[in-house]
Amino acid sequence: MSDKLLNLVQVIAARPSSLVLGWRHQQAVQTADFLASVARWRSLLSEHSGQNFALYLEDSLEFGAALLGGWHAGKTLWLSADTLSSSCAALALQVDAFLGEFPSEYAPSKPTADVRFDASAYPALAPDFKALVVHTSGSTGVAQACPKRMSQLASEVATLETLFGTALGACEIVATVSHQHIYGLLFKLLWPLSTGRAIHAQSQNFPEALLALLGQAPCALISSPAHLKRLPSHLNWSAAQQNLRAVFSSGGPLSLQAAQHSAALLGQTPCEVYGSSETGGIAWRQRDLQLTSEEVAWQTLPGVSWRLDTAENLLEVRSPHLADDAWLRLTDHAQTCDGQHFLLLGRSDRIVKIEEKRVSLDAIEALLLSSPLVLEVRLMADSLNGSQRQGLIAFVVLSEAGKASLAQHGKLAVNRCLLASLSGAVEAVALPRRWRYLQQMPLNAQGKTTQAVLLESLSSDPALAIAADTRPRLPRLKLLEREANRLALEVIAPADLLYFDGHFSQMAILPGVVQLDWAIHYGCEYFALAAGFEAVHALKFQQVIRAEMPVTLELIFDAQKNSLNFRYFSAAHAHSSGRILFRAAEPI
Repeated sequence: MSDKLLNLVQVIAARPSSLVLGWRHQQAVQTADFLASVARWRSLLSEHSGQNFALYLEDSLEFGAALLGGWHAGKTLWLSADTLSSSCAALALQVDAFLGEFPSEYAPSKPTADVRFDASAYPALAPDFKALVVHTSGSTGVAQACPKRMSQLASEVATLETLFGTALGACEIVATVSHQHIYGLLFKLLWPLSTGRAIHAQSQNFPEALLALLGQAPCALISSPAHLKRLPSHLNWSAAQQNLRAVFSSGGPLSLQAAQHSAALLGQTPCEVYGSSETGGIAWRQRDLQLTSEEVAWQTLPGVSWRLDTAENLLEVRSPHLADDAWLRLTDHAQTCDGQHFLLLGRSDRIVKIEEKRVSLDAIEALLLSSPLVLEVRLMADSLNGSQRQGLIAFVVLSEAGKASLAQHGKLAVNRCLLASLSGAVEAVALPRRWRYLQQMPLNAQGKTTQAVLLESLSSDPALAIAADTRPRLPRLKLLEREANRLALEVIAPADLLYFDGHFSQMAILPGVVQLDWAIHYGCEYFALAAGFEAVHALKFQQVIRAEMPVTLELIFDAQKNSLNFRYFSAAHAHSSGRILFRAAEPI
């Protein structure tokens, strides 16, 4: 175990005060700025008698300062992946107070007064100090709390640098995932802070903004399968290919197709990391894209030992990333390849009992995915219609063929077709009783589809949304100013906007492509725009636009250049901007 993380404040303070520690909205954050934030958080928490504090901040650099300030005030910080009401209610039973950006009813605190940083007030932290409580993702059930000591975190950070540090060298860290979960916490924050790699404070939710950052300087991308498989092919990723030193993926298995897709765009085959909130990192792999097998073996991280339980072939691990030196049995079935490698064969906790019958959710999902009507599927066991009887709910993203069938024949016919694909292979008692057809799987900030976000989607039936969706596609609108070539509109994206589906579950964020579409839509409505779209220049996405947030859309039309400048802004932020070029109609 390296003691660098235990002395992290001293390590950072030893660097030049003007050294760029990270970036916040394209503005450099220097070492001195960061340490001043650490001092403010330490002062705030030192005045509080409580021991346990819930912390939620979207800005990774400010979060890192709060983390270090809290630790040096002797506090244990509880991390939540979201600020959903159920998550906050559960936290309220465990913590003394809330910090950061939780809902106002929980009275979250933030430091306000400036405090001078004094390096002597930050001695090395004890290895056995209970630093954190993180939570499991909840993808297979209710999120569980997992305490972490400093020694566990320090060991894992040291392992990452040993294994991957040489390949990264001096580079910036860009992420699509949140630091509120253990993967993002380690890869996006603690590892780069300890090694001096500059951190981009905001997680990149828009591919256009991600592309811009990846094209600026040598960097590593911290991502997930859900984000990598959705990278748009129509964007020009050539600058990113020149700068990327590595792409990391965790949070779930990355399919061969997704690995090939992201590698073709980014120029780097993703390095997958297998682990969990309970275990920390366990193993890693990097596919040979010339091979077509979905099954690729995993190699353990340095210092991690593994074996198989002989009765059920469950994986067992022993690691310095665990709370003690004992063997821990996991819920993953595995198969030995050789002394260093193993294959994962699925989770044992995806076996549920329906009417006393053992049912494999993985097996039924695989059968449904073999249907040409299905693109993605997740099954979940739940009580039916409030009764005590358990049944299966199927959440399905239809393929284009499936959507066409739904529109032409209706939901009942599609249900029957999918049930027929299970006939003969699944007992009647295990057939799904409820079906929900989604535009896309809902994701949390870690890019995971959890049971909590799936349950939220049960409040409405999106089946009709695909066939004939009546939800709004445009904002609520108020004209603020109008001139010959300039227009200002107040726009409010309604909470039931169609485009909020899956973007994202814990906080509805207006997609960048929708902002662009609205600018063109109202440009066409109010100005005599040329006939054809040609290009977008100087596109910037700076701050997210949330549901029911009033923002101003300003449009400026230049008839001579066939261009439309747009920007979305509010009293607090510039949200996005760009220049749209149009092509005049061809003479006949």
